[in-house]
Amino acid sequence: MINKEQEIERVSCLIIGSGPAGYTAAIYAARADLKPVVYTGMVPGGQLTQTTEVDNFPGYPKGITGPVMMEDLRAQAERFGTDVRFGYATKVDFSNDGGIHKVEIDGIKTIEAETVIIATGATAKWLGLESEEKYNGFGVSACAVCDGFFYKGQDVAIVGAGDTAAEEATYLAKLCRKVYMLVRRDEFRASKAMVHRVNNTANIEVLYNTEAVEILGDGQVVNAVRVINNQTNVTQDIDVTGFFVAIGHKPNTELFQGILDMDETGYLITKADSTATNIPGVFACGDVQDHVFRQAITAAGTGCMSALEAERYLMAKEDVVLS
Repeated sequence: MINKEQEIERVSCLIIGSGPAGYTAAIYAARADLKPVVYTGMVPGGQLTQTTEVDNFPGYPKGITGPVMMEDLRAQAERFGTDVRFGYATKVDFSNDGGIHKVEIDGIKTIEAETVIIATGATAKWLGLESEEKYNGFGVSACAVCDGFFYKGQDVAIVGAGDTAAEEATYLAKLCRKVYMLVRRDEFRASKAMVHRVNNTANIEVLYNTEAVEILGDGQVVNAVRVINNQTNVTQDIDVTGFFVAIGHKPNTELFQGILDMDETGYLITKADSTATNIPGVFACGDVQDHVFRQAITAAGTGCMSALEAERYLMAKEDVVLS
């Protein structure tokens, strides 16, 4: 529960998160005169701020860097009157007392909001290698669909054994000369259909019982990956210019556990053809509720939907009051 002694502020629309979903929601909410307040979270701009080049977002024919694109989205949201603030939600009370939701910010302030839009995103799971972090964005990526184009005609490696890894490996195989797929065990976790697709793609080489131990580079870009066979303990260096991690994502939903409906992996469940959660007046958009596409453009689309639905929710409440 929220501490009643904290500073309290009342708003019509509170947006938690500041990626493409959060900022797009803010643009639409501000244009609807909802006077949205955005709390950015600890990583303003979200995952895209850790991406060097974005070539597949409409409106940027020459491409754009992730940080610059997020600054553009923020500036556009602010142009329409969005109040963007640095801070993060620490507690929520969605008991809907009198149609008001309460969100604690930084442990010191309470926002009372008529509508809440959750855009906290998801975080890619990484192997935890120091070199992986060093070359993140410079040869290391957690999104083949986002970054695969930059490695057209080159040799790359991808680590993972599930459906996502298999799908991304076959996607990379259409672009790259050779794809090395590193599978930690002696079998896939992917569905039989996806395994069949991988095994029938000529330029994918699957290395079973194989783990990456270090990403090698020249200090600027990747040029190889050092792997070990966990059965024989034999190591080898594989020449690649790109290294993709496809071991899953973790939705940033810890704050809402036991309050909002989630699937078995923690993604928020929204109603069909909607961003509405199981709590009236609370909406979710972007990667926090999308474990399928996870693209900036699809996140932005659901951000738009959440703002439109928040506006309609408030209008319906007004109609009830006036009737």
